[in-house]
Amino acid sequence: MMEISKVSEITVQALADYLRVSDPSDADNTLLAAIIKAVPAYMCKYTGLSAADLDKSPDFVIAALALAQDMYDNRTIYADTNTPNLTVQSILDMHSVNLLPSGGEQ
Repeated sequence: MMEISKVSEITVQALADYLRVSDPSDADNTLLAAIIKAVPAYMCKYTGLSAADLDKSPDFVIAALALAQDMYDNRTIYADTNTPNLTVQSILDMHSVNLLPSGGEQ
Protein backbone atom coordinates (compact mmCIF):
# COMPACT_ATOMS: atom_id res chain seq x y z
CA MET A 1 0.00 0.00 0.00
CA MET A 2 1.28 3.46 -0.84
CA GLU A 3 2.06 5.91 1.95
CA ILE A 4 -0.93 8.09 2.76
CA SER A 5 -0.42 11.20 4.88
CA LYS A 6 -3.76 12.96 4.31
CA VAL A 7 -7.37 11.78 4.38
CA SER A 8 -7.89 13.31 0.93
CA GLU A 9 -5.18 11.00 -0.46
CA ILE A 10 -7.17 7.83 0.27
CA THR A 11 -8.09 6.29 -3.08
CA VAL A 12 -10.32 3.36 -3.98
CA GLN A 13 -7.24 1.26 -4.71
CA ALA A 14 -5.53 2.26 -1.47
CA LEU A 15 -8.67 1.42 0.50
CA ALA A 16 -9.05 -1.91 -1.32
CA ASP A 17 -5.43 -2.71 -0.45
CA TYR A 18 -5.98 -1.74 3.19
CA LEU A 19 -9.11 -3.91 3.38
CA ARG A 20 -7.32 -6.74 1.56
CA VAL A 21 -9.94 -6.82 -1.17
CA SER A 22 -8.09 -8.59 -3.95
CA ASP A 23 -9.29 -7.97 -7.50
CA PRO A 24 -12.22 -5.71 -6.54
CA SER A 25 -15.29 -5.92 -8.76
CA ASP A 26 -17.10 -2.88 -10.15
CA ALA A 27 -19.60 -3.22 -7.29
CA ASP A 28 -16.73 -3.29 -4.76
CA ASN A 29 -15.19 -0.18 -6.33
CA THR A 30 -18.54 1.61 -6.22
CA LEU A 31 -18.99 0.73 -2.54
CA LEU A 32 -15.42 1.75 -1.69
CA ALA A 33 -15.88 5.08 -3.50
CA ALA A 34 -19.06 5.72 -1.49
CA ILE A 35 -17.23 4.87 1.74
CA ILE A 36 -14.40 7.25 0.81
CA LYS A 37 -16.98 10.04 0.51
CA ALA A 38 -18.83 9.09 3.69
CA VAL A 39 -15.79 8.83 5.95
CA PRO A 40 -14.64 12.48 5.85
CA ALA A 41 -18.26 13.66 6.02
CA TYR A 42 -18.76 11.61 9.19
CA MET A 43 -15.46 12.80 10.65
CA CYS A 44 -16.29 16.45 9.93
CA LYS A 45 -19.73 16.17 11.52
CA TYR A 46 -18.27 14.34 14.51
CA THR A 47 -15.48 16.83 15.15
CA GLY A 48 -16.89 20.08 13.77
CA LEU A 49 -13.74 20.43 11.64
CA SER A 50 -13.62 21.06 7.90
CA ALA A 51 -12.40 18.54 5.32
CA ALA A 52 -9.27 20.69 4.90
CA ASP A 53 -8.62 20.38 8.64
CA LEU A 54 -8.64 16.59 8.32
CA ASP A 55 -5.58 16.84 6.08
CA LYS A 56 -3.58 18.77 8.69
CA SER A 57 -2.98 15.83 11.02
CA PRO A 58 -1.75 12.43 9.80
CA ASP A 59 -3.47 10.61 12.67
CA PHE A 60 -6.75 11.31 10.93
CA VAL A 61 -5.65 8.84 8.22
CA ILE A 62 -5.69 6.01 10.79
CA ALA A 63 -9.13 7.09 12.01
CA ALA A 64 -10.39 7.33 8.42
CA LEU A 65 -9.10 3.89 7.47
CA ALA A 66 -10.46 2.30 10.65
CA LEU A 67 -13.83 3.95 10.08
CA ALA A 68 -13.82 2.85 6.43
CA GLN A 69 -13.06 -0.71 7.49
CA ASP A 70 -15.88 -0.61 10.01
CA MET A 71 -18.27 0.70 7.33
CA TYR A 72 -17.11 -2.01 4.93
CA ASP A 73 -17.24 -4.84 7.47
CA ASN A 74 -20.68 -3.84 8.75
CA ARG A 75 -22.29 -3.02 5.43
CA THR A 76 -24.76 -5.91 5.58
CA ILE A 77 -25.53 -6.07 9.29
CA TYR A 78 -26.76 -3.62 11.85
CA ALA A 79 -23.91 -2.25 13.91
CA ASP A 80 -24.31 -1.85 17.66
CA THR A 81 -24.58 1.93 17.96
CA ASN A 82 -23.83 1.78 21.68
CA THR A 83 -20.28 0.55 21.06
CA PRO A 84 -18.30 3.05 18.96
CA ASN A 85 -14.94 2.19 17.46
CA LEU A 86 -12.68 3.34 20.31
CA THR A 87 -9.67 4.03 18.08
CA VAL A 88 -11.70 6.31 15.84
CA GLN A 89 -13.48 7.91 18.78
CA SER A 90 -10.29 8.70 20.67
CA ILE A 91 -8.52 10.21 17.64
CA LEU A 92 -11.53 12.32 16.68
CA ASP A 93 -12.13 13.39 20.30
CA MET A 94 -8.63 14.86 20.42
CA HIS A 95 -9.56 17.21 17.60
CA SER A 96 -13.23 17.91 18.29
CA VAL A 97 -14.21 21.55 18.43
CA ASN A 98 -17.92 20.97 18.93
CA LEU A 99 -17.95 19.01 22.19
CA LEU A 100 -20.23 20.24 24.93
CA PRO A 101 -18.38 21.95 27.75
CA SER A 102 -17.92 19.87 30.88
CA GLY A 103 -19.29 20.84 34.27
CA GLY A 104 -22.75 21.86 32.99
CA GLU A 105 -21.52 25.16 31.50
CA GLN A 106 -23.94 26.73 29.06
